[in-house]
Amino acid sequence: MAKRTKTSGGKRPERDAKTKGRISSLADAVVTRANSGREPAIEIPTRARSNTIWNKKRGILEMGSATQERQLFNLNQARQFMQTLLHASTINDLIDAAKTSSLRGVFYKAKHTVAGTKENTFDEQDESDTILEDLEVALGSLREELHVFAENRGSMVGNITLVDKGDEIDCRRMGSGGYALPSIVEPDVIEFRKCDAKFVLHVEKGTVWNRFNEDRFWEKHGCILTHGAGQPPRGCRRLLQRLHTELKLPIICLLDCDPWGHYIYSVIKQGSISLAFESSRLAIPEARFLGIRAKDFVACKLSDAVKISLTDTDIKRAKEIAAYPWFAGHKGWQKEIDLLLTNGFKMEVESLITKDISYVTETYVPERLKARDWLE
Repeated sequence: MAKRTKTSGGKRPERDAKTKGRISSLADAVVTRANSGREPAIEIPTRARSNTIWNKKRGILEMGSATQERQLFNLNQARQFMQTLLHASTINDLIDAAKTSSLRGVFYKAKHTVAGTKENTFDEQDESDTILEDLEVALGSLREELHVFAENRGSMVGNITLVDKGDEIDCRRMGSGGYALPSIVEPDVIEFRKCDAKFVLHVEKGTVWNRFNEDRFWEKHGCILTHGAGQPPRGCRRLLQRLHTELKLPIICLLDCDPWGHYIYSVIKQGSISLAFESSRLAIPEARFLGIRAKDFVACKLSDAVKISLTDTDIKRAKEIAAYPWFAGHKGWQKEIDLLLTNGFKMEVESLITKDISYVTETYVPERLKARDWLE
């Protein structure tokens, strides 16, 4: 249920002024180089594993100080140089118009054929999205500050009331679909109001979330229930991080027993290499992995029907994850991944339905929570 209410507001104009100032500085630097007889170029922080640092004390991935130049007269870089300035111009226009655009919209806004040629400025959206991420780090501005949003993915239901752009949302009364998680969830857009939750249970997929919602798990156990439709998008991860840091709610994850589920947990907990520059606002070092675990095939007396054989790619990926610095020295995670490889098969959370349609909500998760049986 939603009703209109007043919000604090007032943050966006100041934020916009800073972003516009950074865009102007980027453009001025290009002009200054050209006027001094030097080749026009843009300096972009390097977004790669080689420039990613594991900050053990903070428990997150951080971006290093390495940068690379994007030069106009370098045949290998000229296209990206042009694309970067095109997107900077689009962002400047969005700020001036006080409007936002989707990633797809920004792609089409900048996509055209270069005059006098048969070359397009952009061919694929992936190409456009990468340039936008480069701009984020070059400007030191978050995507939300660039007035760009991604497609909404994920849902939330449970014991919290929030305000979304002036509309009061009671997440206890959102029906079977729940509250759709927006791409932009910063405090000037989403404000937290009444919260009676004791923790957040984040599940991997909407199919599992539907079971928990239908069984009203969040009501029986006093929590907030979220999902991110697989790999959670930034909006979902940022909201989880805000729920944890601002409301002090533990984040507990229920994910598949496979390298992909382990990677999703890793991204929620430590951050990702591609978005290391945003780890301080996305990563949740205290997040917990409840399951599903490699031991559950025996512990839950599951049938052979739930087994999904590990592929060569799965095995390689599992070994890579085991070598992550935050997992390498963790006995619990080493044991978990070793058992996964020894088993030779993976399992989905949905496999628990072979016990009973509500086994996961009525037995598995409540018992694990009570025993505090999770990995950190």
